Amino acid sequence: MSAIDHLIHANEQYTETFPGPRPLRPKLRLAVVSCMDSRLDLFGALGLEIGDAHLIRNAGGLPTEEVLRSLAISQRKLGTREIVLIHHTECGMDGFDDPAFRAELAETGVTPGWDVPGFTDLHDTMRSSIRTVRECPWLPNREDVRGFIFDVATAKIEEVV
Repeated sequence: MSAIDHLIHANEQYTETFPGPRPLRPKLRLAVVSCMDSRLDLFGALGLEIGDAHLIRNAGGLPTEEVLRSLAISQRKLGTREIVLIHHTECGMDGFDDPAFRAELAETGVTPGWDVPGFTDLHDTMRSSIRTVRECPWLPNREDVRGFIFDVATAKIEEVV
């Protein structure tokens, strides 16, 4: 069975106990930005339920222009007020070589219009991420932005101030 076939089968089982639709606006008025890493169980680690928060994920959990666009929609159209940023230990973006990756992609004949920034200091990157979100003029609610490092070995989160 392929991974996609597994998803289809799991969905058939899920729909049998599906409690029905939930409200469009997140109950906690919260948006969480994190890495796409499959080891991060945000629902379990943060005590979230379906419908509690917007979850926005990308490589590294970095506040890229696309993430800022999603946060602007989340706040301006769907009522969120607080933002949590989550980076994590053992991230694949730690030490990532953007120029080499871009050169690899350019071999296709098409150069991407985006960067894939890596980092070397997780805490400095989080502080920079917090600053980027707090300085984004598209977001009306920038005072409640907090950042955390998720330890993939223990699932503990450490706040970065």
